[in-house]
Amino acid sequence: MRSLRDGQRHVRSVHRQHRGVTRGLAIDLGSSRTRAWIPGQGVVADTGNGPGGEYGQGGPVRRGRIVDTESCGRMLGRIADSALGADRSDTVIVLSHPVLAGPEHRAAAREVLAALGPSSVIVLDSARAAAACAGPQDGGPLLVVDIGAELTEATLLVDGRVRDARLAETGLSDLEPDDPPTAVVRAVLDMVMAMWQQDRHGAVLGALRKGPLLAGGGALRPDVTDGIAVRLGAPVRLSDDPATTVVRGAGLFLSSVLRQATVAPALPGRAG
Repeated sequence: MRSLRDGQRHVRSVHRQHRGVTRGLAIDLGSSRTRAWIPGQGVVADTGNGPGGEYGQGGPVRRGRIVDTESCGRMLGRIADSALGADRSDTVIVLSHPVLAGPEHRAAAREVLAALGPSSVIVLDSARAAAACAGPQDGGPLLVVDIGAELTEATLLVDGRVRDARLAETGLSDLEPDDPPTAVVRAVLDMVMAMWQQDRHGAVLGALRKGPLLAGGGALRPDVTDGIAVRLGAPVRLSDDPATTVVRGAGLFLSSVLRQATVAPALPGRAG
């Protein structure tokens, strides 16, 4: 009965926290591009925010961290205006962030989003977002490798929770167009091997047997995916559009929150 009561309390808590929200926006804030997703519409924004753009010489996000909150706020404000309109009092915004984003980045993200005027703000790590997009899992270990423009992360999920995570401050923007992706592939190999050396329960090996899930723009390059598969000696898995895996996964989480917020939970012993 304890697990049932805990589940009921969780549902009621989510309902209270987001009561009244009827609309929402999921955002994947990257170093080179920012993508936004709305339930029922899909991806509604795919904005470049890299160096030299309208948001500053270096862009508002560098190596997965917000470095210019003012320009980041302007960018996200324009996306929110277009996607949700000026009145956002009945909305919730879900923002994905790197798994190893520090407290300063998460605080900055919450501050920027709160200034947009939504009813509620949720931050969600990119590995769990990618796993949600990949579809139902068997509950066993899952290795998620997210290869972005300036950041690459490898995350071990067990039962949907982060067991281990590693980060390399390298990505596709560090490569010349015709260069082989040696540095990125090597970074992935080093991170996975470091996890393996620290793993006492065989979770990394189990995840490799199933094949790591690759997300991010780097997963669109066959030389990257083939290189990782060869160096790890394991098959790799891709979603149908790796570049939007994280924002679509955040969007699925958003859809769940909206359903829970608009449908009152039935209580035991009461008519449904």
